[in-house]
Amino acid sequence: MRFSFKGKNISVFDEVKEQGEKKLSRIAKLVPEDAEVSVAISKNHHEFKVEVSMPLHKRILRAEVVSTDVNNAFDDVVDVLERQVVKYRGRLRERSRRNKATAEEEVFMNVQPEPVDATEFKIHRTKRFALKPMEPLDAAMEMDLVGHSFFVFRNSVTDEVNVIYKRNDGDYGLIEPQ
Repeated sequence: MRFSFKGKNISVFDEVKEQGEKKLSRIAKLVPEDAEVSVAISKNHHEFKVEVSMPLHKRILRAEVVSTDVNNAFDDVVDVLERQVVKYRGRLRERSRRNKATAEEEVFMNVQPEPVDATEFKIHRTKRFALKPMEPLDAAMEMDLVGHSFFVFRNSVTDEVNVIYKRNDGDYGLIEPQ
């Protein structure tokens, strides 16, 4: 695996890079040898955020963890990535059982991954529902009631379709068309 480290609001010293590489090498046996691993470390007050992304054939594995300790954050990121890789390989295995050998599995196991093509995204499910006219505060309450991270509604004041969403900092955001 090839690593690239970036720091935001923090200098990434060799010690941190070595620790990160050591912890991320735990998943090395699950991914191709020439996998590119991008690691971004940022510090906000007393918390460290470690973001790791790894492009694989037709997929991008990504994990983001916030912790008060960089080493704990790396441990958690590796756990998340490991679950994603195992799940992805299981899907490939199931698909290959149905279709015998697939080219995707061969590339994943032996050959370097190809760049991700944006036209290959697949919509797995379409959901249709009536847009209720309501005010943004009512939409936020409804979103909390259904337990979603976003909610689409028709704004009763502007009569436009809006989206309200929960931000990472716990506040709410509103998307309005222009």
